[in-house]
Amino acid sequence: MGKTRVVIADDESVIRMDLKEMLTSLGYLVVGEAGDGASAINMARELRPDIVIMDIKMPGVDGIEAAAALTGDGICPVLLLTAYGDKELVERAKEAGVAAYLMKPFRESDLSPAIEVALSRFREFKALGREIADLKDTLETRKLVDRAKGILMDTQKLSEQEAFRRIQKMSMDKRMPMKEIAEAIILAQEAQEK
Repeated sequence: MGKTRVVIADDESVIRMDLKEMLTSLGYLVVGEAGDGASAINMARELRPDIVIMDIKMPGVDGIEAAAALTGDGICPVLLLTAYGDKELVERAKEAGVAAYLMKPFRESDLSPAIEVALSRFREFKALGREIADLKDTLETRKLVDRAKGILMDTQKLSEQEAFRRIQKMSMDKRMPMKEIAEAIILAQEAQEK
C-alpha cells in the first residue's frame, strides 16, 4: 500500500510549510496545498487525496463549509485544525461530518493518531453507506417479488411457493435478476389493466 495522500489548507503559508514538513517526516505524501476553503474543495475534487487537513478560519469558504462539501461528496475525510475550541464551532464541525478535530498548537506526535482515526472513521462510514444501499436494494427487490408473486397467485391460481418458484425459474432461464423478472410481471399486469 502506498503513502497516504494529503491535501493541506491554511491561509497562513508558514503554517502550511510547517505542516507539510511534519507530514513528510511522518511518512505522508502532501499532494496539494491551498490557502482557502474553495481552493481546497477544488483541489480535493481533482486530486482525490486520502485526507484533507485544513484550518477552520480561512477567507471566503471556511474550513467547516469546505469540510461539509467534501464529506457530502464522499471524497475523503477532513481533519480540522483550529486554535478555537468554542462550542459553536465544534457543533458546526460535527454537523459538517468532520472526521477529526485537532487543537492548535499541536505536536508532530499528535498528527498521526488524528489522521489514522479520521481515515478509519471514514472507511467505516463508507462501508455503512454501501451496506445501507445493499439493504435498500434487497428490500426493494423483496417488495417487487412479493407483488409479482401476488399477481401470479391471482392470475394463475398458484400457491405462494409455486409463484415464487416460477419467478425464480424465469430468473434462471433468462439469466436476469429476480428483481427485473418481478418488474416485468408487474408491468405486464399494469398494461393488461389499462
